[in-house]
Amino acid sequence: MNAFFQKKYIIPVLASAFLFVGVSFKNDFFEIAKQIEIFTTLFKEVNSNYVDETNPGDLMDKAIKGMLASLDPYTNYFNEADVVKFKINNTGEYTGIGALISRKEDQLIIKEPYKNFPADKAGLKAGDAIIQIGDVVLKDFKDDASQLLKGSKNTKIDIKYIRQGKTLSTQLVLDEVEIKSVPFFGKIDAKTGYIVLTHFTKKASSEVKDALEQLKKEGAERIVLDLRDNPGGLLNEAVNICNLFVPKNETIVTTKSKVEKYNNTYKTTREPVDLNIPLVIIVNGKSASASEIVAGALQDLDRAVVLGSRSFGKGLVQRPIDMSFGTQVKVTISRYYTPSGRCIQALDYTRKDKNGVATRTEEKNYNAFKTRKGRTVYDGGGIQPDIELAETQVSSIANAVIKNDAVFDYATTYYYKNPNLGNTIPTITDADYNDFKQFLKNKKFNLDTETEVNLKKTLAAAKKEKIDESITAEYQQLLNAIQKSEWNALEKNQKEIKNLLLDEIIKRYQYQEGLYQYYIKSNPEIKKAVNVLTTSAEYNSILKM
Repeated sequence: MNAFFQKKYIIPVLASAFLFVGVSFKNDFFEIAKQIEIFTTLFKEVNSNYVDETNPGDLMDKAIKGMLASLDPYTNYFNEADVVKFKINNTGEYTGIGALISRKEDQLIIKEPYKNFPADKAGLKAGDAIIQIGDVVLKDFKDDASQLLKGSKNTKIDIKYIRQGKTLSTQLVLDEVEIKSVPFFGKIDAKTGYIVLTHFTKKASSEVKDALEQLKKEGAERIVLDLRDNPGGLLNEAVNICNLFVPKNETIVTTKSKVEKYNNTYKTTREPVDLNIPLVIIVNGKSASASEIVAGALQDLDRAVVLGSRSFGKGLVQRPIDMSFGTQVKVTISRYYTPSGRCIQALDYTRKDKNGVATRTEEKNYNAFKTRKGRTVYDGGGIQPDIELAETQVSSIANAVIKNDAVFDYATTYYYKNPNLGNTIPTITDADYNDFKQFLKNKKFNLDTETEVNLKKTLAAAKKEKIDESITAEYQQLLNAIQKSEWNALEKNQKEIKNLLLDEIIKRYQYQEGLYQYYIKSNPEIKKAVNVLTTSAEYNSILKM
């Protein structure tokens, strides 16, 4: 009877299923092959027949990147040069000058020289503008000029740069550069340790472990882990960092995908360093991805108090796939879920508004989940801290003066006006702040808040439609009102912007290390973290201990 039933019913059903899958695969394959043939033909005909000479590599590069841009900002194509940069981001290691740089018009600006690396040894300072590398004058070089500062160890590179209006020369000697994931750790007080984690490279967990063990040896009985501004990195390193504080075989993150092989559960695999040491994690709006895995997992497991402001909200997982000719594509393959089951992705890239911008999940649509001890947590918009602090939120006017380099450029001016401060922590007085505002006016900085940028886009659209003359008066009136409100916002947010100025100025004299030394004594978020850790009743009540 059973054999007859299997033959009559089950076998035809399975056969139908396989047939359906086969037909579906065949249809998908045909559609992909069809589109590839269309694109290949188009690419060939354009390159053969276009009126001017074309660069096939450049055209293809832009075509691929344009296609991927319609998906999400994390699915990216890397040409051969891009692959090198991508590997640097994951390892933190490369051969170069050891400085954070940016391209601005016809110059490379030194944003931050790393202590004791080639740029620093050659005497370069933040604010120096490189105008020539070897025989290459940058105003005549439109490609990625930073590649001119790469090479094998001990390569000597002559450069010319501008500092405070003077053209100077120096020689860089390239060396191996390792950017630490933990640039600083130390004691806040006799019993409180502080660890800064800025990236999740392949050595992140080992660096955090070393810092934790050293702090415990020095008498630390509680820990502050600072993940502010940490953009993330390697997922397995996030798991390993959680493993320092939770038992072996604990689920930290689950990934879910339409491709079965990418559905994974990541568990801790090692013995922990300390299961009981009180822990506070600080996050802000720039803490993303792997940072959110650490904060979210330890929050869900009731292992740490999370403090600060809501994190960025990146719940998407990417995988690099090697391709031909040394190229690579990084593809979003899955979403990740914290132990309670929440995905904290904030933007929905499958639903975009009329301007092509991904929609943000509204707070009313967040879903509630429970931590191990029954606390309520939510998905949909980053990790919401257990203790929210206004100090970690950045105002629109502060974002504007950071983005347009006003804070950076003023710090450069301040440094050369006050060259002998050394390890002294300056005070940004009201007179200094007035000087900063006058600096903005003299240099004609555009504050360009999001509101002002959108208004200027409206005028640009009006010009295209040739209706700008009819709205000129109204536009100017509105622009004046916005700009007035921006200057009012400069005054209203004076304390916040003074802190940004001070942070940048401290780095000019004392590098990142000096800034963190200042933080452990003066930063309000760190002070609050210590207060929570030293007030057992508050710490225990939050975690329901």
